[in-house]
Amino acid sequence: MSPKGRILSGHRPTGRLHIGHLKGALENWVKLQTEYECFFEIALWHALTTDYEDVGKVRESVLEVATDWLAAGLDPELSTIFVQSDVLEHAELHLLLSMIVPVSWLERNPTLKEQIRDLNLEGKVNYGHLGYPVLQAADIIIYKANAVPVGEDQLAHVELTREIVRRFNGLYGEVFPEPQSLVTKFSKVPGLDGRKMSKSLGNAILLSDSEAEIEKKVGAAFTDPSKVYKGDPGHPDECLVCEYHRIFATPDLSTMEDDCSTGKLGCVDCKRAAARRISEYLHPLRQKRKEIEGKKGYVEEVLRGGALRAGKAARETMDDVRTAMKIWIGA
Repeated sequence: MSPKGRILSGHRPTGRLHIGHLKGALENWVKLQTEYECFFEIALWHALTTDYEDVGKVRESVLEVATDWLAAGLDPELSTIFVQSDVLEHAELHLLLSMIVPVSWLERNPTLKEQIRDLNLEGKVNYGHLGYPVLQAADIIIYKANAVPVGEDQLAHVELTREIVRRFNGLYGEVFPEPQSLVTKFSKVPGLDGRKMSKSLGNAILLSDSEAEIEKKVGAAFTDPSKVYKGDPGHPDECLVCEYHRIFATPDLSTMEDDCSTGKLGCVDCKRAAARRISEYLHPLRQKRKEIEGKKGYVEEVLRGGALRAGKAARETMDDVRTAMKIWIGA
């Protein structure tokens, strides 16, 4: 194990990723993989909490996520990259943890409340969806991860994991470390409509989008409603297009913000400049993606190798769990 310890993080297999994933997680993961022993999972079972009726594209979505990860710089020589459902010990630990977690802990989950609102799930939440934070906790602690890189909106999940660890260790002995949150610098990237960026909301810029697609999307983005005409003074601190300029480190940013504030810079030109900057920033990722797509079977090979390494670590942890809980078969 690395001197700094282990990290576990992941994404649901929702297909191609967007710039929110890149700035909110991926770039940070790429840095962390040289400092920690990293496990990155494609959380297939988590996707079934809401998409259980449509599983036809699951395999394709898994491969798309893995391809974007590799294109962004995750290195299978440095990190264990795998699909959650290829390591069945996650399900076993989830089952055991579910026996000790009060329902009231799950009902206060703020992310669940947001999903119910955004996905119109009022009265439709299933057992797996309510309990997914327990599965998420199992994903983390089965590798005895002592740190989890997250955005601000995921802090409550890590704290719940810490509560579950304290409860388990209090009942059965010290098996798991309490994971700490590593909050990323850009934890939230606004969508094109000002809401949280999400493909399901139709407001996302994908990492694989072409230059023309990015220009079209940014051209339709919401801007400062008080700046109707080019000469109107703008409010760059309140404009999401200006936020894109900040996130992607547009050169001469201060000049651009001054020009917006004085009315010298119009929204159309500002949007075009933001689209060019985003496209330039993503160009190396798009090129790397093309290289990976040209290597037939490479992504599947990476995931198979990752599952073998992850499975070994998970089995070692489950040996400790069964010993602590005194539930060895034949005991």
